[in-house]
Amino acid sequence: MSSSAAPLRPPGSPAFGLPPLLWLCLAATWLVWGSTYLAIKVALVSFPPFLQMGSRFLVAGALLAAWMRWRGAPWPSRRQWLHALAVGGLMLGGGMGGVGHAEQSVGSGLVVAFIAVVPLMIALLNSLWGVRPSWLEGAGIAVGLGGVLLLTQGRGFQASPAGLAAICIACACWSLGSVLSQRSLPLAPGAMGFASEMLCGGVVLMLLAAASGERMAWPPRADAAAAWLYLVVFGSLVAFNAYMVLLARAPSGLAASYTFVNPVIAMLLGVGLAGEVVTPFEWAAVGVVLAGVLLLLLANHARRR
Repeated sequence: MSSSAAPLRPPGSPAFGLPPLLWLCLAATWLVWGSTYLAIKVALVSFPPFLQMGSRFLVAGALLAAWMRWRGAPWPSRRQWLHALAVGGLMLGGGMGGVGHAEQSVGSGLVVAFIAVVPLMIALLNSLWGVRPSWLEGAGIAVGLGGVLLLTQGRGFQASPAGLAAICIACACWSLGSVLSQRSLPLAPGAMGFASEMLCGGVVLMLLAAASGERMAWPPRADAAAAWLYLVVFGSLVAFNAYMVLLARAPSGLAASYTFVNPVIAMLLGVGLAGEVVTPFEWAAVGVVLAGVLLLLLANHARRR
């Protein structure tokens, strides 16, 4: 930021330089994504993890693809479909499937707190493509990983080694899929690319559901069905597209701020609405993880300057 005095904001201009649309998009990625982890746990009552995630992304992907086709967007090419299969299989099949599996035995707040390590893992993976972290990014990675190690020693993860393994696999798959989509496996342009990713990831998840013998409780409980619908409409369609708008129109650090806000939102909702127990030690570990994420955001801002 320049050291000279900033010009006065004209009357009626958006506060903090952000138009209302971007504030709405931020609210979607902060609040909606932060609440989806509790919704996943509620839906698990009737929808097993792979079946829940697979049906959710198939429906959301089909709706988004139909909308984009109606607007004249072309179908992805064969190569782009193959990329969508690889990226969707990693990010949604391994990533979101692992999240759903972990939430069967670990509180939703602790799961999303662990997921805050994803930006740190992405920074490490990018080094394989020659993108070396700065000293500030290196500090953020070290601090964040230290916080994750502390978090795994808390009561929630100590009580469920299977849940810890599932969330570790989920974070690794999501991070690898994210990096590959940016570096070597580009999707179709715009929302059609995300629709193809959701469709392919949904197919992978449904195959995992069949292989593991999952069966949905029928009829589903009303609260589980409402949670599943919330995940389709708000988690997959509204928040996902809001994030795309932020990536296109806002600084990347601001777009990625959900990684800092979501764990706090999810833990507060888990404690307040679901009666989950988070110990002071676990809260402190989450604070260390988020400090590492904040250092990464500051490093990204410094690099852009």
